Amino acid sequence: MARIRLEDVAKIAGVSMKTVSNVVHDYPHVSPGMRERVQRVIDELGYRPNALGRRLATGKTGLLALAFADVSIPYFSELARVVSAAARSRGYRLLLEQTDGTLDGERAVLSESEAGLVDGVLFQPSVMSSTEIAKHRSDVPLVLLGEASAPLSVDHVMIDNIAAASEATQHLAALGRSRIGFVGHEEPRQSETSRQRLIGYQEGLEKAGLRLDMSLLLPSYAVSAEAAAQAVGAALERGLRFDALVCRDDLAAIGTLRALKERGFDVPRDVAVTGWDNISLTSYTYPSLTTIAADTAGLAEKALDMLSERIAGFEGLGRHTIVDYRLIPRESAPAAT
Repeated sequence: MARIRLEDVAKIAGVSMKTVSNVVHDYPHVSPGMRERVQRVIDELGYRPNALGRRLATGKTGLLALAFADVSIPYFSELARVVSAAARSRGYRLLLEQTDGTLDGERAVLSESEAGLVDGVLFQPSVMSSTEIAKHRSDVPLVLLGEASAPLSVDHVMIDNIAAASEATQHLAALGRSRIGFVGHEEPRQSETSRQRLIGYQEGLEKAGLRLDMSLLLPSYAVSAEAAAQAVGAALERGLRFDALVCRDDLAAIGTLRALKERGFDVPRDVAVTGWDNISLTSYTYPSLTTIAADTAGLAEKALDMLSERIAGFEGLGRHTIVDYRLIPRESAPAAT
């Protein structure tokens, strides 16, 4: 089917192309009757303005990009849904860009190729350092998400991963657990996300008066349920015992539940388990999963507030904002009584 053009709308509505453009760009001097007439034809034909044409007319494309490592990771797909809804409420459409967690993929997000295509970028880097980000960024407005450090000139929104991991660990200790392990940090190259969560785990042990036992750190070869299940299963088969596990994320926790079930361990009687991200599946695992939930709606709103200000011309130093999180106790590690 041929693309519907602005001139097609103008012909059927019986108005000039300029009038259609004024309606599309919401210029205030169009009469209500004329706006309704043109909008009806736009809706009937399914006309969508060309991004380049809109940029020429207004200096904006009405498009934002959201870039992260892997759309198959549930946290990122759920984040994309929340950001998309928040962007749409502000009159923007959202483009997703998957970097595959590679340096080349992340550099491409910040290259000049983005200029003219989108009005701004929300970016959660996995491998780029703050120096790399500063070196490769273009003039496209940018806000960073997640745990990686940010250049002085770039806005950044995240949760306090160290505090959250510490709280999850202390929650397990409050249940009377004393051999608390950590599952799912990558091996051999550790991400900043894992690094911060491991620091928080150690801090939680110290606050609970427990000693760090390095044998209870169970790394995995990938961020996946399968890799975590293999790590936990291998540890159990070599005779390692623990009574609680802090998992790097919900995927690792789901894999952990599987490995424990297959080997006859009851959760939470024998081993209590916590996850991270509160993905939609966590309410329906068996048992349901205790997890850390970031305020993703708050994260999206704050990031888009900052990005909107950058698009409008704000040129001040980068701002660093921490959004809330909460621990949600469920069956895998219920609240202490």
